[in-house]
Amino acid sequence: MSLYNYIHDGQAIYKKSFAAIRSEADLSIFDKDQSRIVVRIIHACGRTEITKDILFHHDFVHCAETALQAGKPIFCDAEMVAHGITKRRLPANNTIICTLNHPQTPSLASDLKNTRSAAAIHLWGDALEGSVVVVGNAPTTLFHLINLLEVKKIPAPAAIIGMPVGFVGAAESKDALVEWNKIPYLIVKGRQGGSAMAVAAVNAIAQKQEL
Repeated sequence: MSLYNYIHDGQAIYKKSFAAIRSEADLSIFDKDQSRIVVRIIHACGRTEITKDILFHHDFVHCAETALQAGKPIFCDAEMVAHGITKRRLPANNTIICTLNHPQTPSLASDLKNTRSAAAIHLWGDALEGSVVVVGNAPTTLFHLINLLEVKKIPAPAAIIGMPVGFVGAAESKDALVEWNKIPYLIVKGRQGGSAMAVAAVNAIAQKQEL
């Protein structure tokens, strides 16, 4: 006997949550595929009003979905992002890569005089070409990635999810990605963001079926 009356079924909880989000959030500015992603992001953060801060490049959904369906890898800036992605939803058993804790990363960071999150990009190699990059934590990753793509001409990903969070550089790094505008992106404006929202976006892109 339970002291509380609550829904026990996980699928029923998801279904009721998504119905509530669609009822309460203004999704009118998004198309059908974008709305599916936005619903997942709202589910991750609990804020229906965040819709005004979510910005899609017009070709983001197509490019990200195509990359995943083609079996391209997913590069993540943080272990929390990498571990949050639901592998069974991925369409081609895509490889999820996070090199933050690679043995070479600390020395790379020291040489570059940058964070480990930024330095970890240098271990991504040619597999970056046509991949999906997910930044859910470190603004330095996003700044450094744009710099390497523009200056060093490293292999280009198909799409970038830019959702670093925090008070130093988060908003500016996302603004830089939008202003650069050379690779399709999805961002959440301002200081807000984080691994949970970035992961929610990946999980929505990976499979059109909502539940």
